[in-house]
Amino acid sequence: MTPTASAPRRRTSPATDLALIATFAGLIAACALLPAINIGGAVPITLQTFGVMLSGAVLGARRGFLATLLYLAVGAIGIPVFAGGSAGLAPFAGPTVGYLVAFPFAAFATGFFVERLPRTRIAARVPLIVLSGLAASFLFIHPLGILGMAWRADLTLGQALIADLPFWPGDVVKNILMGIVATAVHRAFPGLLPRRARRGGAPVDAVTADGTPADATATAAAPADATADDASAQRTA
Repeated sequence: MTPTASAPRRRTSPATDLALIATFAGLIAACALLPAINIGGAVPITLQTFGVMLSGAVLGARRGFLATLLYLAVGAIGIPVFAGGSAGLAPFAGPTVGYLVAFPFAAFATGFFVERLPRTRIAARVPLIVLSGLAASFLFIHPLGILGMAWRADLTLGQALIADLPFWPGDVVKNILMGIVATAVHRAFPGLLPRRARRGGAPVDAVTADGTPADATATAAAPADATADDASAQRTA
């Protein structure tokens, strides 16, 4: 019987990666330019974090990080893609600096968590993706945002924490929307999110477009392959 080789992992081309990174950088910019909600503090509520988390959840840790970094670089060189149409280095010297610096790390963390979620049931992934986004947000965006406001808005840490609290309910809503959208994208394009590899290079927790575990398909096909190999060996003998 001839041993069967494990299927190679599908990799996107560099051109595809660049196109996806640029597309999601544009998506974050579009979210930032939508009308913001001014809550009377130093930082308004925008949809930027929705775009940041979605980049990580859909593209994975590496490409999500790069998409968010590209967005920041485009804004830093003077293109008005930050909230309120601002641009240049001024936003990095103001109260929003902590949030901006946190964006790439939050996208990376979201992608890191989502890449490691089980892919056997599409419907069950929504709450797990939401929790991944919330975890990344409370690990990076809120702590760094609070530090940035304390530093640049002349607030104590306690005052900065109070100023950050109004963002929390909106973050929950935005991450719920992100989880729904990301799950829909995963279902439509199951090969878009990078897969973890087990030893030997075989992908784990893969699913087909209809949510069926790919491992189950491979397992069902294995007996047929073995039968064909046995029959071939008998004819040779």
